[in-house]
Amino acid sequence: MVSLKRSEWRVLDDAFQMGGGYVLDFSDRTIAEFFEDEFGIEIYQERYGFNGTSKARHVRAFIEVEDAHIVGHVCRRLWKHREGLSSHYTNPAESEAIRSKLFDLLARLEEAEDRPRADAIERFSRDQTLEELVASIEREIHANKPVAALDRLHTYCMKKFGHMLDERGIEWDRAEPLHSRVGRYVKALKTEGELREMSEQIIKNAVGVAEKFNHVRNNKTLAHDNDLINPSEARFIFDSINALLRFIKSVDGARFGS
Repeated sequence: MVSLKRSEWRVLDDAFQMGGGYVLDFSDRTIAEFFEDEFGIEIYQERYGFNGTSKARHVRAFIEVEDAHIVGHVCRRLWKHREGLSSHYTNPAESEAIRSKLFDLLARLEEAEDRPRADAIERFSRDQTLEELVASIEREIHANKPVAALDRLHTYCMKKFGHMLDERGIEWDRAEPLHSRVGRYVKALKTEGELREMSEQIIKNAVGVAEKFNHVRNNKTLAHDNDLINPSEARFIFDSINALLRFIKSVDGARFGS
């Protein structure tokens, strides 16, 4: 997912002239053909319809939900289309300035995508310890140091699953390891409503993942005087736990992050 500031959205709006629901010279038909022919993407599908029905709103939704690399690829191709429109180059200096801002933005987005994602790490309660914990994770991830972040991520998960059990009024022991808390949560979740077969399998796997995460935290991170896990494996583990938290967020609905 791509998260943009207002100033960054203005760069895209200027580049592709998305004011008033328009996108460059495209009609509803031709922009659908453009995305289908160039990328094999159906731009008018429900996935991109949450912002509204106009061309620009579908393109903005696409930018919001897809990863930075596909967004960059599409935006560069849109710019190439713009370059072929002589009517959009009445002021070459202005167009070059817009182009420079656009390509700088895309480079930043793609560089950030190369770091581990921490989008599921949330401040789910008013708690100074949690605030400092999340801030520490964000600092390490921003610095592209997933090895240093793993210990804090484990502590975050301990607090998070304890919080979700508290929200349900389920008793648990602070001495319980992470996988025991996850197991209690999974059992509760399964009794609260129907899960699709695939979702239920992923949730079940969370217990085993949490148990292995205990071992990594205790034996391969800065939690103790350990031989550290290598950075590429640390990133894989961080990304996997973050993806698990994101999945749980989607199935847990309004309760997650309450």
